[in-house]
Amino acid sequence: MANEQRNELIDTHCHLASDRYADMTEVREQSEVLGLSHCISQGTHPGDWDATLALAREMPDFISACLAVHPSDCTETDEAQWERMKSLCRAHPLAAIGEAGLDYYWDAPAGWTEDAYRARQRDFLERHFELARELQLNISLHTRDKSGSGSACFEDAFAIARQFPTVRPVFHCFIGSRQQAERIFSELNGMVSFTGLITFKKTEDVQAVAAWCPAERIMVETDSPYLSPEPHRGKLNIPGRVRYVAEKLAALRGVSFEQICRTTSCNAHRFFHL
Repeated sequence: MANEQRNELIDTHCHLASDRYADMTEVREQSEVLGLSHCISQGTHPGDWDATLALAREMPDFISACLAVHPSDCTETDEAQWERMKSLCRAHPLAAIGEAGLDYYWDAPAGWTEDAYRARQRDFLERHFELARELQLNISLHTRDKSGSGSACFEDAFAIARQFPTVRPVFHCFIGSRQQAERIFSELNGMVSFTGLITFKKTEDVQAVAAWCPAERIMVETDSPYLSPEPHRGKLNIPGRVRYVAEKLAALRGVSFEQICRTTSCNAHRFFHL
């Protein structure tokens, strides 16, 4: 255990305010045993903003907070709630704005046309970039559509991101192509982050991208409580299982686990201003 804890691991994207966690002290203890030193928790809707900030206040050495409106929640978030979120972001220390983005996977909710729903998401994403620019923060991006690699979402999010050159994006849970990754790096000065998906069978395409990416552009995450990696696939995920993501990433890249820990943690420190 002592050797494990000398390797600093940072989970750059999780959701610790989830009601699926009964005891955060226990989650922390379990995660630290696996070598985790810090995690970035995303508050994504009005119901978990305060809880996310509270966790960061209670465990500042272990948790940093991000706030945003997840694209799936944009039609349920009114202007008063949006203004409240901006006030919270201005009043509390944050690691980034997030998780914001575009999600074209699900059909439009009742009462919304598909075009109007997507326009609402794009409007909210542009607002998030404006807020990040104001606060001199970077942004954690979600892109997902029915094609799997998120082509339509990627193109729309990319077009918005290009309008804000001072805001660096990380495309979280990246499952896109090498060509998309190249554009993120060269045109947006952005990053990509890999989840437990790279430990699954039949994810050879994203594994190949993870093996190729420049070292200074990669981070690791769990997206806890979701996407638990092998050998815990299908179970409640915890931030400490980012270890399995890092181990797989090291194997794919032909480097040591210790080197991946150093690389991804240094990248996280710079991106999130830790």
